[in-house]
Amino acid sequence: MIQPLFVFSDWALLILRLVLGVIMLVHGLPKIKDLKANGQNFVAIGFKPGMFWGTIAALVEFVGGIALIAGFFTQIVAIFIFIQFLVVIFKVDLEKGFVDGYEYPLLIAAAALILATMGGGIYNLDSYLDISIY
Repeated sequence: MIQPLFVFSDWALLILRLVLGVIMLVHGLPKIKDLKANGQNFVAIGFKPGMFWGTIAALVEFVGGIALIAGFFTQIVAIFIFIQFLVVIFKVDLEKGFVDGYEYPLLIAAAALILATMGGGIYNLDSYLDISIY
């Protein structure tokens, strides 16, 4: 390990949190804007009831993205994102193969797992508000 680089770990977590938050926000926005069409898309890929699961996915992505950007309940939000993208990998993209299949959802799941296990660093609302669930 390169010990001097550990001094930047909170900055790395901030960057990871912001990037993942923006990605989730951008992917969740169209789902939130048209929940009916999103629900129909979920039925088409085999999730029933589509409106329910589509709304859950939209909220995890959109609201979760905002929460990650702010650093609010980072670990809890990251757990939901991790679970959602495991479902995406195994229920939607696995049969497509790695390239142009589950490579992107796998990266999202891995990033969410890092935030779920390590937290969002010190540059977040959780630290400022001294929020702790344990």
